Amino acid sequence: MLLRLALSALLGGLIGWERERRNKQAGLKTNLLVAVGSTLIMLTSIYGFDNLLLNHPNARFDPARLAAQVVNGIGFLGAGVIMRRSDNIISGLTTAATLWTVSAIGLAVGSGFYLPAFITALLMLLSNLLLGKVETRFRSSKRAANLKVSLLVQSPSSELEPIHAIFDEFGMKIRDMRLTREQDGGEDGDHRMMLAYDVHASNDVTIHEMVRSLWTVKGVADVRIHWGV
Repeated sequence: MLLRLALSALLGGLIGWERERRNKQAGLKTNLLVAVGSTLIMLTSIYGFDNLLLNHPNARFDPARLAAQVVNGIGFLGAGVIMRRSDNIISGLTTAATLWTVSAIGLAVGSGFYLPAFITALLMLLSNLLLGKVETRFRSSKRAANLKVSLLVQSPSSELEPIHAIFDEFGMKIRDMRLTREQDGGEDGDHRMMLAYDVHASNDVTIHEMVRSLWTVKGVADVRIHWGV
């Protein structure tokens, strides 16, 4: 039993260390405690009621009954780390899923399924370490793939060439361009023109740097970026 508790602490600690290193809500202590607590509940369910059940003729031995409550109960702990940020993005889902799986690892270790528990812990570490980077790159490239860039300019004929040069510099491919006249004129009474571009990024684009470059073009009075066109 002590070895099972120690192994559970080791596996839960490894997973928690990876989360701690990335400054996630549930880190080393939380994952370690969840794993050890799940193992203890599994051990108690298997061995804690032997004498009571054996001495009672009508008692039925079901070691999975107490452990099954861990699967449901860990959901309340996981719900505490799921948050909705101000930008309408849900965060904490991976952390909640990690806690749920760590509890499953603890139950497996407590019941003696060492190999499945070890393999699951290994898969979790690999997925959090490797797939996280792949997912971040994929989301970043997907987010920057399609953009709408609106530019308020004084004279489109003179600003088109430097604007297109900036798009080329940042790997942006122009799919569509529209030119409309603004209703309100500038301070000198001249009518300004609105250039609307639908562009596609073939690689990761640093949007802030591109916007700063567009602002440096003489005659550009306003720059607006819209995602996912």
